[in-house]
Amino acid sequence: MLVFIASFSVLCAQAVKKDIPPFKERLFYGGSIGLQFGTITDIQISPVVGLWLLPRLGVAAGPNFRFYKNPFEKTTIYGGRSYLQFLFIQDLNSVVPLGIHIGMFLHTEYEVLSLETSFWKLPPYQSDRFTTGTLLAGGGISQPIGRRAALNFMVLWALNDSGYGLYSNPEIRISVVF
Repeated sequence: MLVFIASFSVLCAQAVKKDIPPFKERLFYGGSIGLQFGTITDIQISPVVGLWLLPRLGVAAGPNFRFYKNPFEKTTIYGGRSYLQFLFIQDLNSVVPLGIHIGMFLHTEYEVLSLETSFWKLPPYQSDRFTTGTLLAGGGISQPIGRRAALNFMVLWALNDSGYGLYSNPEIRISVVF
């Protein structure tokens, strides 16, 4: 009986191992770029590298850089972000057969940014910069644009207001992953 249980366990482990794609195939890359020119210039670059932990659950992290200039002053904002994304519908057409092949996901993100003390009109401290963290959560849709690529449209809300007006609620983002 013990030999049967051990053999069954080995066979099940091998079957599960075959269903998991290789690490390289579970990696994804992407991010977003924001550009605004005119009276206010706002340039943002946010690349990410991620891993699909499960077929519907992905984690990602990456740096964030932003240059902001208004007619009176300018600042650079930099830091990093990490997020967790759960694809609760992989293909809407499989749920409602309308010929619409989009996915729907929930998204939660934590971002730590370094801000310039002088730009935010804070009293002088030991340093010219300080950090602030923001938790964002929301959802969106994912439009496949290839075998591994997708265009994501998401709406996020800042759950903790740092008081610096970094995000409008809701924050609307468009990103690409491949």
